[in-house]
Amino acid sequence: MDQPLVSMIVTTKNNHATLPACLDSIRWQSYPHTELIVVDNYSADDTKTIALGYTGRVFEKGPERSTQRNFGVQQARGTYVLIIDSDMELAEDVVVACVAHAAAEPAAGAIIIPEESFGRGFWAQCKRLERSFYVGQDAIEAARFFDRQLYEQLGGYDEGLTGGEDWDLTRRARRLTSIGRVAPFIRHNEGRPRFTRTVRKMYYYSHAATAFFGRNPGGTPLTDPSGPLARYKLFFSRPGRLFRNPLLGLGMLTLKTAEYAAGGLGYYQARRPATRGGNDA
Repeated sequence: MDQPLVSMIVTTKNNHATLPACLDSIRWQSYPHTELIVVDNYSADDTKTIALGYTGRVFEKGPERSTQRNFGVQQARGTYVLIIDSDMELAEDVVVACVAHAAAEPAAGAIIIPEESFGRGFWAQCKRLERSFYVGQDAIEAARFFDRQLYEQLGGYDEGLTGGEDWDLTRRARRLTSIGRVAPFIRHNEGRPRFTRTVRKMYYYSHAATAFFGRNPGGTPLTDPSGPLARYKLFFSRPGRLFRNPLLGLGMLTLKTAEYAAGGLGYYQARRPATRGGNDA
């Protein structure tokens, strides 16, 4: 049986706490024909040392993860590439499922791997509940497994985006190929998220939304199928899941509402300079 090489690309920056579990999950994949490439963004901790304990193919590149990912694929020798964040852990059959799907459905040049969250504390449980709604939602989930030739044809991740780059690449891929999906999960380690830090993170990434919608015209944050209105509709379409634990459901809705408020503020602040510049011209 032909076993094409799969290149596993992991991007890192100061991730010593989560990286060993991530790399262990790659090491113990049931699919045997893989290579591991780690691209570190000049970590100040021992992230790079940890990575070198798993592979000699450790590189340094920045300034953002899209650049790191594209650089990693440039080093890859595999027929397929799998893009992993260093706070993720793979179920042991993820790669074998992806390769089997690619062999059975050659037209599917990209594959979605469902994700589930875990972590410590109340807000981590809220994030876990939120992510449970997204499984099977093509507009929200993004592909991580790609035919390398397709990835290169697409130009990889848009290095001008610091947020939404996963959706952007998946949407561009969908114009050229079908998107498959597999059953085994990626587990996303949320750590112990803090309410204010999570909201600030949304504010930071929302500044990239103007660039994202500039590259994906025809929508706005409100009308986009992955945007707040679509997600609230999805949450309330499954009230049994949302309010099985009422406190958790209310906590999740509170967190998402705060995130979206911060995201909206960041988005419109990012748009204002361009608007003033246009008026001055």
